[in-house]
Amino acid sequence: MKKVCVLSGKGGVGKSSIAASLAVLLSERKKIVCADCDVDASNLSLALGVDENRTEKRKIATGKKAFIDKKKCVSCGTCKKTCYFGAINEKGSEFSVSQLKCEGCGACALACPQGAIEMRECENAELSVGKTRQGFIVVSAQLKMGESGSGKVVAEVKRETEKHAGESELMVIDSAAGIGCPVIASVTGSDFVVAVTEPSPSALSDLERVLGVVEHFGIPFGIVINKHDLNPAFTQKIEEFAGEKNAKVLAKIPYDRSFVDALVELKPVIEFKPETRVFFEEIAEKAGL
Repeated sequence: MKKVCVLSGKGGVGKSSIAASLAVLLSERKKIVCADCDVDASNLSLALGVDENRTEKRKIATGKKAFIDKKKCVSCGTCKKTCYFGAINEKGSEFSVSQLKCEGCGACALACPQGAIEMRECENAELSVGKTRQGFIVVSAQLKMGESGSGKVVAEVKRETEKHAGESELMVIDSAAGIGCPVIASVTGSDFVVAVTEPSPSALSDLERVLGVVEHFGIPFGIVINKHDLNPAFTQKIEEFAGEKNAKVLAKIPYDRSFVDALVELKPVIEFKPETRVFFEEIAEKAGL
């Protein structure tokens, strides 16, 4: 199964909207599955209009938290001195762990001379499996507030997507924006990357950074310039950048309010405004999908 990852260095450039419509187009030609790997703020299911009432959900645990056994604790304070995140609370002679602050690194458990600290698995996200009107599966997850381990949650989303893939020929992955752990976990193992940007200095700067991650893994990529007509001069700079990277500009999409209206209606723009289909056909063709 081929894996294509849609990502962006900067948020708000239309990445998920483009991923949703590209998935719909590809589903007409191939059997596909989708993985929404933006686990901090997943919205691919919304862009595809997945019915929440027909979505299977379950809690998952991909991280651990520290717990102090008060029977073993001798109140030496070693754990508090060791914890970089300030998660150890001290009240009189008693020590406890703030679960909201604990990052699950395990340093306190290693440092405790009495072996009084145990690392326990904790539910840190909710995994969802839904089906679109077009009939393909979308797997997503939401990280709980204040929890860590987003990269591991992304890995779980991808594993779950593979379980539901069946005879699928293609997995479409909607990554988070930026260059953090969830992005690295999203990109890993991909066969092609569709990098979405817009013609602004910050978007180009962030594009350069995220493509550094992609190049580190040796994954071929192409660039989509969304809202290209808002700043033609900067669009030209992005095209020149693509030329320097020997990368294709997969499509240049003009600014269109329909992208916003489609999200409001919980529909992919390719369905909301069929005239936009030409851009996604161009992306699919140039990316070899």
